[in-house]
Amino acid sequence: MRLPLFNIEDARDYMITGFILLTALFLMLSRNADGITTLRRLSISAYSFLEEPLANVRVYRQALTTNEQLQRKNIQLQDELNRLRSVQSENEAYKGMLGLADTTQLPILPVRIIGKNLTGINNSLTINSGAKSGIEPGMAVINSEGLVGRVVLTSSHYSEVMPLINSLFRVSARVQGTRAYGLISWDGENLDELKMSYVPKTIHVDSGQVVETSGYSLELPPYIPIGTVLRTELQEGKETQIVYLKPAVELFRIAEAFVILAKQDSSLSALSRASMLNERNK
Repeated sequence: MRLPLFNIEDARDYMITGFILLTALFLMLSRNADGITTLRRLSISAYSFLEEPLANVRVYRQALTTNEQLQRKNIQLQDELNRLRSVQSENEAYKGMLGLADTTQLPILPVRIIGKNLTGINNSLTINSGAKSGIEPGMAVINSEGLVGRVVLTSSHYSEVMPLINSLFRVSARVQGTRAYGLISWDGENLDELKMSYVPKTIHVDSGQVVETSGYSLELPPYIPIGTVLRTELQEGKETQIVYLKPAVELFRIAEAFVILAKQDSSLSALSRASMLNERNK
């Protein structure tokens, strides 16, 4: 709790008033000129003695007030700077999304991510648009960096998205500029790593190469980045290798995305489910 500051002006007035009253009383008792002159000198000396420390206190109080005002102004300026940085970051994200919107011929809907559950193996995202906006289960979700995930559940105004880092997610992919095709999945452990299975070991894959959607689905156009190759691992006794990659999209940071308003291809969906069940039974 902050104590109120001592009122210096009032104290000075009280002291001067008291001194004048004492002086007047003394004058009434002293009728000679020498006494009056002496009292005047004493009055001036006493006033000077009292005024100097009081003036110093006034300067200190003024400095405290000025310091508090400067601190409040500094806080206001810092808040405004943070707000402007946030707006700039959001504008840059929207510019990237608009660039993506200009390059695709598919109908897309901008959405905001309003919820994230990224703490387990069945991770999910929530977006602020649903069936009323034309969104259906199976539609892909992307942003300017690459593939985010796929819609799995909708209500009138909201949708749940299964991201790439979900143990049930699967998508057909290829290593950019090669004929190395495979199936993307997540092992449920490392949030910064995906794996691409069924890649022929006869095809050489280097770290740093980009992995993108293959285009073997009506819900996902080709050339959407999925991640960057980290390393490869040959599978003993098989003609395939596993390619490990870093996801292109940092799910913990994104706040906006696009939904591709294209219906899911039922035949490819059935093939993906069959592949998923086959992996589970191994």
